[in-house]
Amino acid sequence: MLAQVQLLFMVVFLEMALILLFLFRTPLRKLIIMTLDRVKRGRGPLIVKSVAATVLVIMIYTVYSIKELQSRPTDSVNPTDQILLAHQILEAALMGFSLFLGLMIDRLHHYIRELRLLRKTMEAVKKQDRTLDNGKNGETSTLRDEISSLRNTVKQLESESEAKEKEVQSQKANSDSLKGQSEKLLLEYDRLLEENQNLRSQLQSVDQTVSHSDSKKNT
Repeated sequence: MLAQVQLLFMVVFLEMALILLFLFRTPLRKLIIMTLDRVKRGRGPLIVKSVAATVLVIMIYTVYSIKELQSRPTDSVNPTDQILLAHQILEAALMGFSLFLGLMIDRLHHYIRELRLLRKTMEAVKKQDRTLDNGKNGETSTLRDEISSLRNTVKQLESESEAKEKEVQSQKANSDSLKGQSEKLLLEYDRLLEENQNLRSQLQSVDQTVSHSDSKKNT
């Protein structure tokens, strides 16, 4: 019985030491977390649950025995029963405390593992954000280069458009001058044509006069 109490004390102190090691970031904590990760693989959880269930059943039986001893009349309880009662109370308390500490160790291990996963996720997200920022900076510089090249192209097109507009205006002016000259030439042609008609009519009248005079001389 004394060996069982010593074993329970050892288990309790070991669990308390594990909990203290969980609270501080040391290389030993990393080793303990890796060990617990391996224990929770395969048949490890089943074995741990079986041991915890066995301890729980023993604790319940011990509590039942304590209740039975306490239910006896005071006169019938001898010093041996009192020592046995105190021993059973100590065993039950140690077993309950060890189960509680085991549950705390399991929860702490779970939370620490979740925290590690969250940190890894955060680091991955930060790296992704940095990559996206670098990509955005590269895209921004590329867009700036494209915008500057487009601006240069627009300026070149504007200058070419101005040159074409000046050329069109010059050709329009030439066309207007040629049109004026052609109108003048047409007026001059009409005038000359009218004078030609007048001269022809005059020549015809002269010819008629001459032919008439010749006919008179012949008669």
